[in-house]
Amino acid sequence: MDALTAWVLILGLGATSLVTRGSFILFLTRFEVPRPVQRALRFVPPAVFTALLVPELVFAGGTLRLGLDNPKLLAALVAAPVAWRTKSTTATILVGMAAIHLVERYLVSS
Repeated sequence: MDALTAWVLILGLGATSLVTRGSFILFLTRFEVPRPVQRALRFVPPAVFTALLVPELVFAGGTLRLGLDNPKLLAALVAAPVAWRTKSTTATILVGMAAIHLVERYLVSS
C-alpha cells in the first residue's frame, strides 16, 4: 500500500467516525431523551465490554476452554475480585498481568 492510499484511508475513516458520532450528538442536543432510554444507555458500555472480553477469555484457537489450562481465564478469575473490591483499574491490570505471568510460567508450562 502506498502512502497516498494509506492517508486517504485514514482520512476517510476519520471523517466517517466524525460524521456518525457527530450526527448523534447534534441530533440528541435538540431533543429530550426519555428517562427509560437514558437508563438503558447506561448499560451499553458494560455490555459491549463484556461482548469483547468474554470470547477472548474462554476461547483459544477456536475451541471453548473453561478448564485450568486456560491462563487468560485463570488470570481473569484472580483479577475480577480485585476489580470488584478496589474499583481500581490500575490495581486490576497489575494483578491480572501478574496472575497471567505466574499462571503461564508455573502452571501451564508444566
